[in-house]
Amino acid sequence: MNEVSLTSGRDRLIVALDVSDAEKALGLVDLLKPWAGMFKVGMELFYSAGGEIVKEIKKRGCRVFLDLKLHDIPNTAAGAARALARLGPDMINVHAAGGPEMIKAAAGAAREEADRIGLARPLVVAVTVLTSIDRKNFNLMGMRGKIEDYVARWSKMAADCGLDGVVSSPEEVPLVRKTCGPDFVIVTPGVRPAWSAAGDQKRFATPAAAVSAGATYIVVGRPVTGSPDPRDAAEKIWHQIKGCAL
Repeated sequence: MNEVSLTSGRDRLIVALDVSDAEKALGLVDLLKPWAGMFKVGMELFYSAGGEIVKEIKKRGCRVFLDLKLHDIPNTAAGAARALARLGPDMINVHAAGGPEMIKAAAGAAREEADRIGLARPLVVAVTVLTSIDRKNFNLMGMRGKIEDYVARWSKMAADCGLDGVVSSPEEVPLVRKTCGPDFVIVTPGVRPAWSAAGDQKRFATPAAAVSAGATYIVVGRPVTGSPDPRDAAEKIWHQIKGCAL
C-alpha cells in the first residue's frame, strides 16, 4: 500500500467540487486551497469538464481525489483505471461490490500505468456502502442484515486484495479501523459540520467526530461550497479537525 503522510488538519480535509462548471470549480480551488489539502472531482464535474480539470487542479499545487466509483467487469474496470491514472490523480476509487477480481484488476492497472509514465501511484480505495443509504433502504435492495457487517466484510476484502483503503460513513470508521489496522486509509464522506443541514446524507457525523473516530480523510462538499462564505466555512472545519489525532 502507498504511504500516507498527514501532518495537519489541512491534509485531512477533502473538499468536494460538486459543480458542473470548470471555471467555478477552479475558483473554489484557488479560494480554498489554504484550508483543504485535496479536492474531489466527482461525476458531475468530470463528465462536464473532462479530464483536463484534474490537470488544472494539479497545476495549482493541489491533490485530487477522482471519485468515479469504477464498477464493471475486471477488464473494463482495469482499462478505465489505466486511463484515469494518466491524468495524475492522487486517489481513485472502485466499488467494493464489484468483487475481488475487479478491484485487484483496477488497482493493478492504475499502479502499472503510473509507473510506466513516471507518475506517483494513486491511492486506490474501495467504496463500501454509500452514505445516502440507511438500513431500511439497504434491506429493500435485498441486502439482509446490518450495514456495518457488510462494510467490515468488504473492507477486509479490499485490504486482502492490496487496496490502500476504503470509503465508508463515519458510523463504520471505528469498525473498519479495528478490522484493517492503523495504516489502512479510510475516506469518510457524510461529514456535516454542526451548523449545516444533513441533506441527503443518512449516516453522517461532524468533522471532529469523524477524525477522532479514526478517519484518515474527511470529505465535505455543500457545507463549504454552498456556503455564503466558503473560505470561512473551510477555515472553521480546519480548526475543528487540526487537533484531532488519527
